[in-house]
This record gives sequence, structure tokens and C-alpha cells, in this order.
Amino acid sequence: MRIVNFFSFTCTVLFLASFSLSAQDKVIHGTVTTFDSIRLAKVDVKVKSTGQIILTDNYGNFAVQCDNDDVLVVSANGFYKQRVKLDSKIKFAAINLVLKPGPKSREHAVGYGHVSDVNRLNALSNLNDDDLDFSKYTDIYEILRGRFSGVRVVDGEVIVRGKNTFDSFNNAALIVVDGVQRDESALSNIPTDQVKSIDIIKDGSSAIYGVQGANGVVVIETKRGSDMSKK
Repeated sequence: MRIVNFFSFTCTVLFLASFSLSAQDKVIHGTVTTFDSIRLAKVDVKVKSTGQIILTDNYGNFAVQCDNDDVLVVSANGFYKQRVKLDSKIKFAAINLVLKPGPKSREHAVGYGHVSDVNRLNALSNLNDDDLDFSKYTDIYEILRGRFSGVRVVDGEVIVRGKNTFDSFNNAALIVVDGVQRDESALSNIPTDQVKSIDIIKDGSSAIYGVQGANGVVVIETKRGSDMSKK
């Protein structure tokens, strides 16, 4: 009887062990970029189920073992953290991190070794409250007209780049305030003394915002939004 029980116990242990191993036998390969094309090195890719953290290589590539329905938490200094929900169909994860507004974010991205091609980050034009006293301006439109080369304001719309070949009826830039997409009227409602930074994203770098960012993007961070992000 003891031999039978021992045999049953051994089989159970082996079955559970093999089940446990099979739950973690999926390997996900992926690449982490920013601005849709700049590959990011030394980015943390964390597997939620196990807590395992691996780093992307110098080309932004990674490979990690995980469950079929796991979650990857991807983070890097100067960028917004991103959670990636996996399923059985996903074999490759292309992850595009969004750079936070402001020059310090770019400094962190370069200083921590995430970005080597610094010149490509300069497609992003930036002003922040260390460079300029925004409160001296009447409104956001006045700042955009006077401080950003090539930016125009026409009938309340901000024009960052030339005529959009995809949509000849709409040339307006996308407006993003504290990480939220807004319409042009939002610019009239932001007191200039509450502005922390303004970023103008143009050229191919605006691809991170999809089709809506095809005409460029105006990214505004307010002092209130900055305080909220620290909590």
C-alpha cells in the first residue's frame, strides 16, 4: 500500500512540476522603440507573473519567458511606462514608449543610455519654464507664433507642418495637454502662468500618435499636470 501511495505521490508531483513548467514555456521576442523608429537600449521589461526583469540590448531587442496571458511592464528613464497585455496569439511585441515632455526627459533618455542617436531626438522642439517666463504672454497662441519657427496659427488652428497629403481638408496639429488629446479650444483656456513646457513634434517623430498626429503634435504640460504625475 505504501509503495502504491508513494508511486501516486511521485506521479502527482511530476505532473504538477511539468504543468508549472509548461505555464512558463512561452518565449516572447520584442523590440522597444520611441518615435516609432529610435530603438531604446537598457529598457526594463518586467514579467508581471514572475517579477523577472530583463533589459533590452543595444538594438532595443529582448526575449523573455512568460505565460500566455501574462503582462509585460516596460519602463525607461524619461519615458511613460507602458503595460502590454499578452495572449496566445502574440509571438512578437513591438513596443513604442512615449517620451515625457521637457528637456530633462531627453537628458535622462540619453544619460541612462537608452538613446544613442541624440540628433534624432532633436526633431522635438521644446520650451519650458526654465527657458521662458510663459506668464508674460497673453495666451498659448502668442507663444506658439513668436517662439516656434515654422509654426502658424490660422483661424484658431495650429499649423506645424505643410499640407497633409492624406487629408486636404484638415492641416491642424494634434493638441495633447497633460497626456490627454484635446481640441484647439483647450489652448484658449490654459492660463499661461500654468504652463510648464511646450513641445512641438514634427516630421516622422509624430508617428507615435498615429494618423491623428500626421500634421504634427503640440504637447503641453501644465504645472498642475506635472504635480499630478509625481503622486
